[in-house]
Amino acid sequence: MPLDVPAIRAEFPIFKRKVNGHRLVFLDSAASAQKPQAVIDAMTRIYTHSYANVHRGLYTLAEEATEAYEGARAKVARFINAADVREVINVRNATEGINLVAYAWGREHIQAGDRIVITELEHHANLVPWQQLAKRQGAELAYIPVTEEGLLDLDAVPPLLDDGRTKLVACSVMSNVLGTLPPVTEVAEMAHASGAIVVMDGAQAVPHQSIDVQTLGADFMAFSGHKMCGPGVGVLWGRRELLTSMPPFLYGGDMILTVKQQDAKWNELPYKFEAGTPPIAEVVGLGAAVDFLTDIGMDAIHAHEQDIVAYAMERLAEIPDLDILGPGPAERGGVISFWMGAAHPHDIAAILDSEGVCVRAGHHCAQPLHDRFCIPASARASFYIYNDKDDVDVLVEALDKVVRILGRR
Repeated sequence: MPLDVPAIRAEFPIFKRKVNGHRLVFLDSAASAQKPQAVIDAMTRIYTHSYANVHRGLYTLAEEATEAYEGARAKVARFINAADVREVINVRNATEGINLVAYAWGREHIQAGDRIVITELEHHANLVPWQQLAKRQGAELAYIPVTEEGLLDLDAVPPLLDDGRTKLVACSVMSNVLGTLPPVTEVAEMAHASGAIVVMDGAQAVPHQSIDVQTLGADFMAFSGHKMCGPGVGVLWGRRELLTSMPPFLYGGDMILTVKQQDAKWNELPYKFEAGTPPIAEVVGLGAAVDFLTDIGMDAIHAHEQDIVAYAMERLAEIPDLDILGPGPAERGGVISFWMGAAHPHDIAAILDSEGVCVRAGHHCAQPLHDRFCIPASARASFYIYNDKDDVDVLVEALDKVVRILGRR
């Protein structure tokens, strides 16, 4: 059923305010989503009622905090259909999750002469760790190119895999710039057939569509809670057999089983990768965000965003000299990046802000992708559960103001 956007929007306190005298139209959820009252309340409760360090205390507060913390992990595991709750590792953000794999798996398995394959779609978080790992290990970094339409060139994949040198393939489940939804399962099948593992960046996908890690084809997937109506925390999911074989990423308390003066033994999963005091309230808040999104329904959210994107692409076509980057609405998620020849994206964002419209401007942590399309930056509107077609209309009206102020090319 269609989402009841007014009712959903009422769950978010921030939409009670105005910006520059206008109703807030928030179109930057690809960067970070707004927070519903349920998430705010869950974090407030843990701080005001049950806060203590987890896993170690034998008193009531510690037991309650541990139950809430581990309960949230179980919610995340069900949300992505992990085979084992111990495959869910709590990290600071998706970036840390990918770096964990690069250090703990990559340094053990990538050798000189090996190849790492990524795509031209990638966010810097799924690019720079592999770039630096390749440099350190003496490996080759190769790219799956993107077509003019913003799609992956799948014909270019087999030549990158056929010689058996590729040990790892990294790809985004959804581009944060083009909105492209690559055929990641097909890419994963090709990678596995050549003996490579697959690391997926799920930061843009997990908040917006139903994800089943058991069928997706990934060996590791990272995503961020703050993009799915939760707080600033992240998750790394990995196949249990791979996580078990990997050394720790960080060393310290809680990730150890025993410590002697000259040696230590590591804790079991998932604690081996969660050194020190974890972000307790943030993980609990993420569990509340999972509940909130589950109640709405991930399939309904995805359908809602595709409907808005289709409408937005029709309306944006009315704006003179506006070029949309990426594929058509059927092949993208809830993101539209665009370029206006007469207006720098930073100027576009400033003028839209004067109308209460929040969009992103810049290279969106994807400079090589912008280089691919020969532009220095773009403006990006991204949609979520609290946006509707009225928001699109406000965006188009505000872009008319951009044209009036800055003219046409």
